[in-house]
Amino acid sequence: MTDDLSLSGVAVVVLGAGLGTRMKSDLPKVLHPVAGRPMVNHVLAAAGAVGPERSVVVIGPGMDNLAKAVAPAVTAMQETARGTADAVKAARQTLAGFGEGQGQADLVVLFGDAATLEAQTLHDLVVARREADAAVAVLGVNLTTENRYGRLVKAPDGSLERIVEFCDISDEEKSITLCNSGMMSLNAHVAFELIDAIGNDNAKGEFYLTDVVEIARSGGHSVTVLEIDDPDDTIGADDQLDLARFEAVMQRRLRERAMAEGCSMAAPETVFLSCDTVIGRDVTIEPHVVIAPGVTIGDGVIVKSFSHLENCTVGRDARIGPYARLRPGASIGDDAHIGNFVEIKNATVEPGAKANHLSYIGDARIGARANIGAGTITCNYDGYLKHHTEIGEDAFIGSNTALVAPVTVGDGAIVGAGSTLTHDVEPHALSVERSKQVTREGLARSIRKRNAAEKERRKQEQEKDG
Repeated sequence: MTDDLSLSGVAVVVLGAGLGTRMKSDLPKVLHPVAGRPMVNHVLAAAGAVGPERSVVVIGPGMDNLAKAVAPAVTAMQETARGTADAVKAARQTLAGFGEGQGQADLVVLFGDAATLEAQTLHDLVVARREADAAVAVLGVNLTTENRYGRLVKAPDGSLERIVEFCDISDEEKSITLCNSGMMSLNAHVAFELIDAIGNDNAKGEFYLTDVVEIARSGGHSVTVLEIDDPDDTIGADDQLDLARFEAVMQRRLRERAMAEGCSMAAPETVFLSCDTVIGRDVTIEPHVVIAPGVTIGDGVIVKSFSHLENCTVGRDARIGPYARLRPGASIGDDAHIGNFVEIKNATVEPGAKANHLSYIGDARIGARANIGAGTITCNYDGYLKHHTEIGEDAFIGSNTALVAPVTVGDGAIVGAGSTLTHDVEPHALSVERSKQVTREGLARSIRKRNAAEKERRKQEQEKDG
Protein backbone atom coordinates (compact mmCIF):
# COMPACT_ATOMS: atom_id res chain seq x y z
CA MET A 1 0.00 0.00 0.00
CA THR A 2 1.31 3.45 -0.89
CA ASP A 3 0.74 6.65 1.02
CA ASP A 4 -0.26 8.58 -2.11
CA LEU A 5 -3.24 6.98 -3.83
CA SER A 6 -4.05 9.89 -6.15
CA LEU A 7 -4.69 9.19 -9.83
CA SER A 8 -5.22 11.54 -12.74
CA GLY A 9 -8.30 11.35 -14.93
CA VAL A 10 -10.86 10.03 -12.43
CA ALA A 11 -14.49 11.04 -11.97
CA VAL A 12 -16.65 9.46 -9.28
CA VAL A 13 -20.41 8.98 -9.30
CA VAL A 14 -21.92 7.94 -5.97
CA LEU A 15 -25.43 6.49 -6.15
CA GLY A 16 -27.49 7.70 -3.21
CA ALA A 17 -31.07 8.06 -4.43
CA GLY A 18 -32.33 4.82 -2.91
CA LEU A 19 -34.83 5.13 -0.07
CA GLY A 20 -33.61 2.02 1.74
CA THR A 21 -37.08 0.86 2.80
CA ARG A 22 -35.62 -2.08 4.72
CA MET A 23 -34.00 0.40 7.10
CA LYS A 24 -37.55 1.15 8.36
CA SER A 25 -36.62 4.81 8.65
CA ASP A 26 -37.62 8.17 7.19
CA LEU A 27 -33.94 9.02 6.79
CA PRO A 28 -32.43 8.32 3.34
CA LYS A 29 -30.43 5.10 3.60
CA VAL A 30 -27.05 6.61 2.83
CA LEU A 31 -27.46 9.21 5.60
CA HIS A 32 -27.51 6.62 8.37
CA PRO A 33 -24.35 7.19 10.42
CA VAL A 34 -21.41 4.88 10.95
CA ALA A 35 -18.77 5.98 13.48
CA GLY A 36 -20.41 9.40 13.70
CA ARG A 37 -20.46 10.09 9.94
CA PRO A 38 -23.18 9.40 7.31
CA MET A 39 -22.37 6.36 5.17
CA VAL A 40 -22.25 8.42 1.99
CA ASN A 41 -19.61 10.72 3.50
CA HIS A 42 -17.41 7.70 4.23
CA VAL A 43 -17.67 6.78 0.55
CA LEU A 44 -16.79 10.32 -0.51
CA ALA A 45 -13.80 10.32 1.85
CA ALA A 46 -12.49 7.09 0.31
CA ALA A 47 -13.04 8.49 -3.17
CA GLY A 48 -11.32 11.73 -2.22
CA ALA A 49 -8.08 9.84 -1.57
CA VAL A 50 -7.65 9.14 -5.30
CA GLY A 51 -8.00 12.84 -6.13
CA PRO A 52 -11.03 12.76 -8.46
CA GLU A 53 -11.41 15.64 -10.88
CA ARG A 54 -15.17 15.49 -10.38
CA SER A 55 -17.40 13.91 -7.75
CA VAL A 56 -21.17 13.65 -8.18
CA VAL A 57 -23.73 12.26 -5.75
CA VAL A 58 -26.99 11.14 -7.33
CA ILE A 59 -29.97 11.95 -5.12
CA GLY A 60 -33.72 11.56 -5.37
CA PRO A 61 -36.58 14.06 -5.03
CA GLY A 62 -37.06 15.52 -1.57
CA MET A 63 -33.53 14.62 -0.45
CA ASP A 64 -32.44 18.14 0.46
CA ASN A 65 -30.93 16.79 3.67
CA LEU A 66 -28.71 14.49 1.60
CA ALA A 67 -27.58 17.33 -0.66
CA LYS A 68 -26.69 19.37 2.41
CA ALA A 69 -24.80 16.48 4.03
CA VAL A 70 -22.54 15.86 1.00
CA ALA A 71 -21.78 19.52 0.25
CA PRO A 72 -19.56 20.78 -1.31
CA ALA A 73 -19.84 17.68 -3.52
CA VAL A 74 -22.07 18.28 -6.54
CA THR A 75 -25.43 16.52 -6.67
CA ALA A 76 -27.51 15.30 -9.61
CA MET A 77 -31.21 14.47 -9.47
CA GLN A 78 -32.67 11.14 -10.51
CA GLU A 79 -36.28 12.21 -10.84
CA THR A 80 -37.69 8.68 -10.99
CA ALA A 81 -36.08 5.54 -9.60
CA ARG A 82 -35.54 3.50 -12.76
CA GLY A 83 -32.44 1.50 -11.88
CA THR A 84 -28.72 1.97 -11.40
CA ALA A 85 -27.88 2.69 -15.02
CA ASP A 86 -30.53 5.40 -15.11
CA ALA A 87 -29.01 6.86 -11.94
CA VAL A 88 -25.61 7.15 -13.62
CA LYS A 89 -27.28 8.86 -16.58
CA ALA A 90 -28.60 11.49 -14.18
CA ALA A 91 -25.00 12.60 -13.65
CA ARG A 92 -24.26 12.94 -17.38
CA GLN A 93 -24.69 16.71 -17.58
CA THR A 94 -22.48 17.28 -14.54
CA LEU A 95 -19.78 15.13 -16.15
CA ALA A 96 -19.96 16.86 -19.54
CA GLY A 97 -16.50 17.25 -21.04
CA PHE A 98 -14.80 14.97 -18.56
CA GLY A 99 -12.03 12.87 -20.10
CA GLU A 100 -11.79 14.87 -23.30
CA GLY A 101 -8.19 15.07 -24.46
CA GLN A 102 -7.02 12.63 -21.79
CA GLY A 103 -5.43 9.31 -22.64
CA GLN A 104 -6.66 7.57 -19.50
CA ALA A 105 -9.97 8.57 -17.94
CA ASP A 106 -12.16 6.54 -15.60
CA LEU A 107 -15.77 6.93 -14.55
CA VAL A 108 -16.01 5.15 -11.19
CA VAL A 109 -19.48 4.18 -9.97
CA LEU A 110 -19.87 3.61 -6.23
CA PHE A 111 -22.78 3.01 -3.89
CA GLY A 112 -23.47 5.51 -1.14
CA ASP A 113 -24.06 2.78 1.44
CA ALA A 114 -20.61 1.16 0.99
CA ALA A 115 -19.35 2.94 4.10
CA THR A 116 -16.44 0.58 4.75
CA LEU A 117 -14.92 0.88 1.26
CA GLU A 118 -11.17 1.44 1.51
CA ALA A 119 -9.43 4.07 -0.60
CA GLN A 120 -6.77 1.52 -1.56
CA THR A 121 -9.43 -0.74 -3.09
CA LEU A 122 -10.81 2.12 -5.15
CA HIS A 123 -7.32 2.99 -6.36
CA ASP A 124 -6.63 -0.65 -7.28
CA LEU A 125 -9.93 -0.89 -9.20
CA VAL A 126 -8.96 1.99 -11.50
CA VAL A 127 -5.45 0.62 -11.96
CA ALA A 128 -6.86 -2.83 -12.81
CA ARG A 129 -9.00 -1.41 -15.61
CA ARG A 130 -6.16 0.61 -17.03
CA GLU A 131 -3.64 -2.20 -16.92
CA ALA A 132 -6.08 -4.55 -18.67
CA ASP A 133 -7.04 -1.82 -21.17
CA ALA A 134 -10.63 -2.85 -20.49
CA ALA A 135 -13.84 -0.97 -21.03
CA VAL A 136 -15.10 -2.02 -17.60
CA ALA A 137 -13.54 -3.28 -14.38
CA VAL A 138 -15.94 -4.74 -11.81
CA LEU A 139 -15.11 -5.06 -8.13
CA GLY A 140 -15.79 -8.58 -6.92
CA VAL A 141 -15.43 -10.18 -3.51
CA ASN A 142 -14.91 -13.83 -2.67
CA LEU A 143 -17.53 -15.00 -0.19
CA THR A 144 -17.55 -18.58 1.05
CA THR A 145 -20.68 -18.23 3.17
CA GLU A 146 -24.24 -18.44 1.87
CA ASN A 147 -25.46 -15.07 0.54
CA ARG A 148 -27.88 -13.43 -1.85
CA TYR A 149 -25.41 -11.53 -4.01
CA GLY A 150 -25.06 -11.84 -7.76
CA ARG A 151 -22.18 -13.91 -9.10
CA LEU A 152 -19.35 -12.91 -11.40
CA VAL A 153 -18.76 -15.52 -14.10
CA LYS A 154 -15.28 -15.42 -15.60
CA ALA A 155 -14.24 -16.54 -19.06
CA PRO A 156 -11.45 -19.12 -19.54
CA ASP A 157 -8.96 -16.30 -20.15
CA GLY A 158 -9.75 -14.76 -16.73
CA SER A 159 -11.75 -11.83 -18.06
CA LEU A 160 -15.27 -11.17 -16.80
CA GLU A 161 -17.86 -12.89 -18.97
CA ARG A 162 -21.11 -11.90 -17.30
CA ILE A 163 -22.87 -10.96 -14.07
CA VAL A 164 -25.68 -13.26 -12.95
CA GLU A 165 -28.25 -11.80 -10.59
CA PHE A 166 -29.00 -13.99 -7.58
CA CYS A 167 -32.59 -14.62 -8.68
CA ASP A 168 -31.29 -16.07 -11.96
CA ILE A 169 -28.46 -18.21 -10.56
CA SER A 170 -28.41 -21.85 -11.59
CA ASP A 171 -27.55 -24.63 -9.15
CA GLU A 172 -24.11 -24.87 -10.76
CA GLU A 173 -23.50 -21.13 -10.50
CA LYS A 174 -24.38 -21.11 -6.80
CA SER A 175 -21.00 -22.74 -6.16
CA ILE A 176 -19.23 -19.64 -7.53
CA THR A 177 -17.72 -17.69 -4.64
CA LEU A 178 -16.88 -14.54 -6.60
CA CYS A 179 -19.74 -12.13 -5.83
CA ASN A 180 -20.72 -8.82 -7.34
CA SER A 181 -20.20 -5.71 -5.21
CA GLY A 182 -21.98 -3.58 -7.80
CA MET A 183 -19.13 -1.09 -7.96
CA MET A 184 -17.13 -0.62 -11.14
CA SER A 185 -14.78 1.59 -13.10
CA LEU A 186 -15.57 2.35 -16.75
CA ASN A 187 -13.42 3.79 -19.50
CA ALA A 188 -14.84 7.32 -19.56
CA HIS A 189 -14.39 7.56 -23.35
CA VAL A 190 -16.99 4.83 -23.96
CA ALA A 191 -18.91 4.79 -20.67
CA PHE A 192 -22.09 6.55 -21.73
CA GLU A 193 -22.09 4.88 -25.13
CA LEU A 194 -22.30 1.55 -23.30
CA ILE A 195 -24.76 2.77 -20.68
CA ASP A 196 -27.10 4.20 -23.32
CA ALA A 197 -27.32 0.73 -24.86
CA ILE A 198 -28.72 -0.76 -21.64
CA GLY A 199 -32.39 -1.71 -21.93
CA ASN A 200 -35.11 -2.34 -19.37
CA ASP A 201 -36.56 -5.59 -20.66
CA ASN A 202 -36.84 -7.20 -17.25
CA ALA A 203 -39.46 -7.91 -14.60
CA LYS A 204 -39.06 -4.52 -12.91
CA GLY A 205 -38.68 -2.50 -16.11
CA GLU A 206 -35.49 -0.92 -14.77
CA PHE A 207 -32.13 -0.12 -16.33
CA TYR A 208 -29.47 -2.21 -14.58
CA LEU A 209 -25.86 -1.10 -14.69
CA THR A 210 -24.74 -4.73 -14.43
CA ASP A 211 -25.92 -5.21 -18.03
CA VAL A 212 -22.98 -3.08 -19.15
CA VAL A 213 -20.69 -6.12 -18.93
CA GLU A 214 -22.57 -8.09 -21.59
CA ILE A 215 -23.00 -5.00 -23.77
CA ALA A 216 -19.29 -4.19 -23.58
CA ARG A 217 -18.27 -7.74 -24.53
CA SER A 218 -20.77 -7.90 -27.38
CA GLY A 219 -19.26 -4.68 -28.71
CA GLY A 220 -15.79 -6.18 -28.77
CA HIS A 221 -14.55 -4.56 -25.58
CA SER A 222 -12.76 -6.44 -22.83
CA VAL A 223 -14.05 -6.57 -19.26
CA THR A 224 -11.95 -7.36 -16.20
CA VAL A 225 -12.56 -7.97 -12.54
CA LEU A 226 -10.66 -6.94 -9.43
CA GLU A 227 -11.00 -9.71 -6.86
CA ILE A 228 -10.67 -9.06 -3.14
CA ASP A 229 -11.28 -11.35 -0.18
CA ASP A 230 -12.50 -8.91 2.45
CA PRO A 231 -16.32 -8.52 2.43
CA ASP A 232 -16.00 -5.65 4.90
CA ASP A 233 -14.46 -3.61 2.09
CA THR A 234 -17.25 -3.88 -0.44
CA ILE A 235 -20.68 -4.92 0.72
CA GLY A 236 -23.35 -2.25 1.25
CA ALA A 237 -25.91 -1.97 4.07
CA ASP A 238 -29.55 -2.85 3.48
CA ASP A 239 -31.00 -2.80 7.00
CA GLN A 240 -30.28 -1.91 10.60
CA LEU A 241 -28.54 -5.24 11.17
CA ASP A 242 -26.10 -4.47 8.36
CA LEU A 243 -25.61 -1.01 9.82
CA ALA A 244 -24.60 -2.54 13.15
CA ARG A 245 -22.12 -4.80 11.36
CA PHE A 246 -20.67 -1.77 9.58
CA GLU A 247 -20.28 -0.01 12.92
CA ALA A 248 -18.38 -3.00 14.30
CA VAL A 249 -16.07 -3.06 11.28
CA MET A 250 -15.37 0.66 11.47
CA GLN A 251 -14.84 0.61 15.22
CA ARG A 252 -12.31 -2.20 14.86
CA ARG A 253 -10.39 -0.20 12.26
CA LEU A 254 -10.46 2.98 14.34
CA ARG A 255 -9.26 1.21 17.48
CA GLU A 256 -6.48 -0.58 15.64
CA ARG A 257 -5.35 2.69 14.07
CA ALA A 258 -5.38 4.48 17.44
CA MET A 259 -3.40 1.73 19.16
CA ALA A 260 -0.91 1.59 16.28
CA GLU A 261 -0.27 5.29 16.93
CA GLY A 262 0.40 4.78 20.64
CA CYS A 263 -2.99 4.79 22.37
CA SER A 264 -3.41 2.22 25.15
CA MET A 265 -6.72 0.36 25.51
CA ALA A 266 -7.03 -2.54 27.93
CA ALA A 267 -10.43 -3.55 26.52
CA PRO A 268 -10.61 -1.99 23.04
CA GLU A 269 -13.84 -3.79 22.15
CA THR A 270 -15.65 -1.63 24.76
CA VAL A 271 -14.31 1.71 23.48
CA PHE A 272 -16.25 3.56 20.79
CA LEU A 273 -14.54 6.18 18.63
CA SER A 274 -15.63 8.47 15.80
CA CYS A 275 -14.06 8.72 12.39
CA ASP A 276 -12.72 12.21 13.18
CA THR A 277 -11.37 11.44 16.66
CA VAL A 278 -7.85 12.80 17.14
CA ILE A 279 -5.77 11.04 19.81
CA GLY A 280 -2.26 12.03 20.86
CA ARG A 281 0.64 9.88 21.99
CA ASP A 282 0.70 7.97 25.28
CA VAL A 283 -3.04 8.31 25.77
CA THR A 284 -4.82 5.73 27.91
CA ILE A 285 -8.50 5.01 27.33
CA GLU A 286 -10.02 2.74 29.93
CA PRO A 287 -12.97 0.37 29.25
CA HIS A 288 -16.47 1.57 28.35
CA VAL A 289 -15.64 5.01 26.99
CA VAL A 290 -17.67 6.64 24.20
CA ILE A 291 -16.05 9.33 22.05
CA ALA A 292 -18.57 11.03 19.79
CA PRO A 293 -17.66 13.29 16.82
CA GLY A 294 -15.47 16.36 17.16
CA VAL A 295 -13.07 15.26 19.90
CA THR A 296 -9.34 16.00 20.13
CA ILE A 297 -7.32 14.41 22.93
CA GLY A 298 -3.80 15.61 23.71
CA ASP A 299 -0.70 13.61 24.62
CA GLY A 300 -0.55 11.79 27.93
CA VAL A 301 -4.27 12.02 28.71
CA ILE A 302 -6.05 9.36 30.75
CA VAL A 303 -9.75 8.87 30.03
CA LYS A 304 -11.21 6.70 32.76
CA SER A 305 -14.07 4.24 32.41
CA PHE A 306 -17.67 5.16 31.56
CA SER A 307 -16.85 8.66 30.32
CA HIS A 308 -18.58 10.29 27.35
CA LEU A 309 -16.86 12.96 25.22
CA GLU A 310 -18.40 14.97 22.38
CA ASN A 311 -17.24 18.03 20.39
CA CYS A 312 -14.58 18.95 22.91
CA THR A 313 -10.82 19.28 23.34
CA VAL A 314 -8.66 17.80 26.08
CA GLY A 315 -5.16 19.18 26.74
CA ARG A 316 -1.96 17.32 27.53
CA ASP A 317 -1.76 15.16 30.66
CA ALA A 318 -5.35 15.88 31.67
CA ARG A 319 -7.36 13.32 33.66
CA ILE A 320 -10.97 12.65 32.68
CA GLY A 321 -13.45 10.52 34.61
CA PRO A 322 -14.52 7.99 35.54
CA TYR A 323 -18.14 8.74 34.70
CA ALA A 324 -17.33 12.18 33.30
CA ARG A 325 -19.29 13.86 30.54
CA LEU A 326 -17.69 16.44 28.27
CA ARG A 327 -20.37 18.09 26.14
CA PRO A 328 -19.99 20.33 23.07
CA GLY A 329 -17.79 23.35 23.65
CA ALA A 330 -15.85 21.87 26.56
CA SER A 331 -12.17 22.82 26.45
CA ILE A 332 -10.04 21.12 29.08
CA GLY A 333 -6.57 22.55 29.66
CA ASP A 334 -3.28 20.79 30.22
CA ASP A 335 -3.03 18.82 33.47
CA ALA A 336 -6.65 19.62 34.41
CA HIS A 337 -8.73 17.04 36.29
CA ILE A 338 -12.38 16.33 35.52
CA GLY A 339 -13.58 13.61 37.87
CA ASN A 340 -16.48 11.41 38.93
CA PHE A 341 -19.89 12.46 37.63
CA VAL A 342 -18.70 15.88 36.47
CA GLU A 343 -20.38 17.43 33.43
CA ILE A 344 -18.75 20.23 31.43
CA LYS A 345 -20.62 22.08 28.67
CA ASN A 346 -19.48 25.09 26.61
CA ALA A 347 -16.86 25.90 29.20
CA THR A 348 -13.10 26.39 29.39
CA VAL A 349 -11.23 24.67 32.18
CA GLU A 350 -7.75 26.18 32.20
CA PRO A 351 -4.50 24.31 32.94
CA GLY A 352 -4.20 22.69 36.34
CA ALA A 353 -7.81 23.37 37.37
CA LYS A 354 -9.75 20.60 39.09
CA ALA A 355 -13.38 19.57 39.33
CA ASN A 356 -13.11 16.15 40.86
CA HIS A 357 -16.61 15.28 42.08
CA LEU A 358 -20.30 15.61 41.26
CA SER A 359 -20.39 19.02 39.58
CA TYR A 360 -21.98 20.76 36.60
CA ILE A 361 -19.99 23.49 34.84
CA GLY A 362 -21.83 25.12 31.94
CA ASP A 363 -21.15 28.35 30.03
CA ALA A 364 -18.15 29.20 32.17
CA ARG A 365 -14.43 29.80 32.42
CA ILE A 366 -12.54 28.08 35.21
CA GLY A 367 -9.19 29.77 35.74
CA ALA A 368 -5.86 27.98 35.97
CA ARG A 369 -5.32 25.94 39.16
CA ALA A 370 -8.82 26.74 40.47
CA ASN A 371 -10.48 24.06 42.61
CA ILE A 372 -14.18 23.27 42.20
CA GLY A 373 -15.63 21.51 45.24
CA ALA A 374 -18.01 18.55 45.09
CA GLY A 375 -21.61 19.39 44.27
CA THR A 376 -20.83 22.78 42.70
CA ILE A 377 -23.15 23.90 39.90
CA THR A 378 -23.27 26.89 37.61
CA CYS A 379 -26.87 28.05 37.38
CA ASN A 380 -26.50 29.20 33.78
CA TYR A 381 -30.08 29.10 32.43
CA ASP A 382 -32.94 31.37 33.47
CA GLY A 383 -35.57 29.67 31.36
CA TYR A 384 -34.91 31.90 28.36
CA LEU A 385 -31.19 32.72 28.09
CA LYS A 386 -27.84 31.21 29.02
CA HIS A 387 -25.50 33.26 31.22
CA HIS A 388 -21.76 33.10 31.86
CA THR A 389 -19.85 32.27 35.04
CA GLU A 390 -16.26 33.48 35.45
CA ILE A 391 -13.98 31.84 38.03
CA GLY A 392 -10.50 33.28 38.35
CA GLU A 393 -7.11 31.65 38.68
CA ASP A 394 -6.34 29.89 41.98
CA ALA A 395 -9.90 30.39 43.18
CA PHE A 396 -11.35 27.86 45.64
CA ILE A 397 -15.05 27.02 45.39
CA GLY A 398 -16.36 25.11 48.40
CA SER A 399 -18.60 22.06 48.14
CA ASN A 400 -22.29 22.43 47.28
CA THR A 401 -21.92 25.95 45.94
CA ALA A 402 -24.50 27.32 43.49
CA LEU A 403 -23.11 30.02 41.20
CA VAL A 404 -26.09 31.98 39.84
CA ALA A 405 -24.92 33.37 36.51
CA PRO A 406 -23.95 35.91 35.42
CA VAL A 407 -21.43 35.99 38.23
CA THR A 408 -17.66 36.41 38.61
CA VAL A 409 -15.36 35.01 41.25
CA GLY A 410 -12.00 36.80 41.19
CA ASP A 411 -8.50 35.36 41.18
CA GLY A 412 -7.53 33.72 44.45
CA ALA A 413 -10.97 34.15 46.01
CA ILE A 414 -12.49 31.58 48.39
CA VAL A 415 -16.18 30.69 48.44
CA GLY A 416 -17.40 28.84 51.51
CA ALA A 417 -19.17 25.51 51.21
CA GLY A 418 -22.93 25.59 50.81
CA SER A 419 -23.03 29.13 49.45
CA THR A 420 -25.44 30.43 46.80
CA LEU A 421 -23.68 33.28 45.01
CA THR A 422 -25.72 35.95 43.26
CA HIS A 423 -23.10 38.72 43.38
CA ASP A 424 -19.50 38.97 42.20
CA VAL A 425 -16.62 38.13 44.54
CA GLU A 426 -13.56 40.35 44.41
CA PRO A 427 -10.09 38.82 43.91
CA HIS A 428 -8.63 37.24 47.06
CA ALA A 429 -11.85 37.83 49.02
CA LEU A 430 -13.68 35.29 51.17
CA SER A 431 -17.38 34.96 50.45
CA VAL A 432 -19.78 32.85 52.54
CA GLU A 433 -23.55 32.82 52.07
CA ARG A 434 -25.42 30.67 54.60
CA SER A 435 -28.46 30.96 56.85
CA LYS A 436 -27.89 30.84 60.57
CA GLN A 437 -27.67 27.32 62.02
CA VAL A 438 -30.31 26.72 64.71
CA THR A 439 -30.09 23.74 67.13
CA ARG A 440 -32.89 22.69 69.56
CA GLU A 441 -31.87 20.01 72.02
CA GLY A 442 -34.03 16.85 72.07
CA LEU A 443 -36.42 17.98 69.34
CA ALA A 444 -35.41 15.15 67.01
CA ARG A 445 -36.70 12.57 69.55
CA SER A 446 -40.16 14.15 69.71
CA ILE A 447 -40.30 14.46 65.90
CA ARG A 448 -39.55 10.75 65.49
CA LYS A 449 -42.20 9.87 68.10
CA ARG A 450 -44.81 11.99 66.36
CA ASN A 451 -43.99 10.56 62.92
CA ALA A 452 -44.08 6.98 64.20
CA ALA A 453 -47.55 7.56 65.69
CA GLU A 454 -48.82 9.01 62.40
CA LYS A 455 -47.41 6.05 60.47
CA GLU A 456 -49.16 3.58 62.80
CA ARG A 457 -52.48 5.48 62.51
CA ARG A 458 -52.38 5.30 58.70
CA LYS A 459 -51.53 1.60 58.83
CA GLN A 460 -54.52 0.87 61.03
CA GLU A 461 -56.85 2.85 58.75
CA GLN A 462 -55.64 0.85 55.73
CA GLU A 463 -56.24 -2.45 57.55
CA LYS A 464 -59.72 -1.31 58.54
CA ASP A 465 -60.63 -0.24 54.98
CA GLY A 466 -59.03 -3.38 53.50
